[in-house]
Amino acid sequence: MSDRSRRTTKQRMLDSAVLLLRERGAAGVTVDAVLAHSGAPRGSVYHHFPGGRNEMVMGAVRQAGDYIAAMVSESAADGDVQLMVERLVAFWKRALTKTDYRAGCPVAAMAMDSRDIVPDAGEVVREIFTQWQTSLTEALSANGFELQRAQRLATVIVSVIEGAIILCRAHRDLGPLDDVLVEIAPLLRQRD
Repeated sequence: MSDRSRRTTKQRMLDSAVLLLRERGAAGVTVDAVLAHSGAPRGSVYHHFPGGRNEMVMGAVRQAGDYIAAMVSESAADGDVQLMVERLVAFWKRALTKTDYRAGCPVAAMAMDSRDIVPDAGEVVREIFTQWQTSLTEALSANGFELQRAQRLATVIVSVIEGAIILCRAHRDLGPLDDVLVEIAPLLRQRD
């Protein structure tokens, strides 16, 4: 098997694990479910994830966390914090509608139901949320916000978006994310 096909199989498995995590939570990410969704052969699991299911789940949540962190960093480079939040909201709106509101944030899913299922999940989830908050803090600071206020706003942004995703799923409506944009805009204009 070539390096390319190994990466492709592993990536398909991680992508499937991310989607299953978004839809079903950590308990729903089983080896059988990932294999069925990804179409990967059974032997691939222990070849690519010698630590088994937990390694696969942790790899999936890290991949998802890194993806959002990269989106924040790329958006922050544009220098417009309002645009950065708009891009995050647009991403989640697309993700929710694409899955008919079945799939939310995989990191939040790990935070809510993983402690007994995946022992190391708590630390990884904290790292990911901290990474997002740090990236947002840096972007806000670079745009003229005082450091402590930037840190608080970063917490607010992560919190309101994550909460809005849950409400969108519950109501099967994108309105909560639209509300986030309306209400966060004035906060992002106040530099002092």
